[in-house]
Amino acid sequence: MPPRRRDRPDEGDDRYYEEEYDEERYAGDDGDEGAPVQGRPVAGRRPRRDSVVVQAEPQRPRRRPLTATSAGRAGLRHIADLTAREPEAVTLVQPVENGWVVDVEVVEDHRIPSSSDIIALYEAQMDEEGNLLSYRRTRRYRRGAGDLGGGYGR
Repeated sequence: MPPRRRDRPDEGDDRYYEEEYDEERYAGDDGDEGAPVQGRPVAGRRPRRDSVVVQAEPQRPRRRPLTATSAGRAGLRHIADLTAREPEAVTLVQPVENGWVVDVEVVEDHRIPSSSDIIALYEAQMDEEGNLLSYRRTRRYRRGAGDLGGGYGR
């Protein structure tokens, strides 16, 4: 069992501690190397390194990079949130330098019959962690005429 340490608030520095010496643990040790510092530190001197408790600063955990599937889902969610419209499908997920580009089809105008619906294609650019950097509508067209080029322009 290691020596117990008690914080000395009167020292004003968390690096200084008063320790209780465990005689059984350090039996046969002449006190030179490896033994903890006992009692108060000597004025102007720091306790030996093995008796200092160092707490690392909390670090923000780094998220793992997105996969194509998770990037597609993130892009779909961003576009749906921003346009407040019903997304139809993810049509492109492409890795780019420092992130992803995702294209999402969105129903912009429901019509009867549904084959007359107006569909828009939105492009979302995201960083490696899935944060949205920019988005834009790249195209509008009538459902069923998407690949033929006819329709409502950009």
